[in-house]
Amino acid sequence: MSAPSPDATSLRVHGFRASLARLAAVAIKEQQQLRRDRLTLAMMLFLPVLQLMLFGYAIDQDVRHIPTVIFDQDHSALSRDLSQRLGATGFYNLKGAVSSYAQVGRALRGGEAKVALVVPPNFSADVARGVPSQLQLVIDGSDPQTAQSAVSGASGLVQSRAADLLGEHAERTGAALGAVRPPISIEPITWYNPDLQTSTFVVPGLIGVILTMTMVMLTAMAIARERERGTLEQLIVSPLRSAELIVGKIFPYVLVGYVQITLILTVGRLVFHVPFVGSVPLLYALAFLFIAANLALGLVFSTLAATQQQAMQMSFFFLLPNILLSGFMFPWEGMPRGAQMLSQILPLTHFHRIVRGIILKGSTFDDVVPEVLWLACILLAMIVVASLRFRKKLG
Repeated sequence: MSAPSPDATSLRVHGFRASLARLAAVAIKEQQQLRRDRLTLAMMLFLPVLQLMLFGYAIDQDVRHIPTVIFDQDHSALSRDLSQRLGATGFYNLKGAVSSYAQVGRALRGGEAKVALVVPPNFSADVARGVPSQLQLVIDGSDPQTAQSAVSGASGLVQSRAADLLGEHAERTGAALGAVRPPISIEPITWYNPDLQTSTFVVPGLIGVILTMTMVMLTAMAIARERERGTLEQLIVSPLRSAELIVGKIFPYVLVGYVQITLILTVGRLVFHVPFVGSVPLLYALAFLFIAANLALGLVFSTLAATQQQAMQMSFFFLLPNILLSGFMFPWEGMPRGAQMLSQILPLTHFHRIVRGIILKGSTFDDVVPEVLWLACILLAMIVVASLRFRKKLG
């Protein structure tokens, strides 16, 4: 086989160099376009920092400061000491006392508490006589991870206190430690999700996550799409006010949101057997605030973005803190104070509490009033900002 001629080799080398030159030209052009797209570049640089801060600082699997109420039917020094020890562990944040199981239910339904410690009548008298007495720990099982942490912390405390009391009793009576039953024990009672099924916790939360993802994205591209198609000028010369345009663009997507809610509830019930113990009309009525708030937020993004691509990037960028900070994946009580304050401005945080409260606990409107007020304020703020931004675009 004959060797290639010098001319053929030269052509191949020249062609390879030309190909490299063309690739370099394309790469340089792409880099220049990326540098001009400051919004995309900022998100590329800021997103890793945000992820690092959220996962490293705000997300904590060790649940602490669980809101707790005390139902003390004994009102003795021993029961007060036990309550104080419970708060001193750092796992529980004592919110106050209640006087009945009905008040325990209201505290758990309204989100004021996740746990209730119930001290039985004659608790200290039974312990003094050597009669074993049993405490109750009523737990909101709608969040399995918080429930497990609550049981673990209280059980350890009661076992430690029982050992102290057992030693005191043995020293006082001279009885052998092994011959005496522990003077106190604790019985966990889980409400709303007795089997601590993960699907029962996740499926209601998915309603808010899916609505956030779709509603924000649908409207985030609305104004950007009008601008790219050249139809924004028609809206400018129309007699529409900016607020009328904002509401008009939001309204058609509200029906889409309700269709999504219905589909998720139906599949959750038929496939995952998620119970629905609350009011369906109440859930649908309050969902309007959440859907509208996300649609208005999407319109704010659309007024900030120059292209549909940028609008979509901002939508995905917004979704990450919603998933991590709203309580959908990680217990809200385990987050630092700063992360909790930041999560309060996210509509998903409040809708999670509403939807899980109504579906799993049977919460009434009175139980979720604080979350409704938060959603209403967020919706109003988003409509005002979107209207002002659009008026600025027109100017």
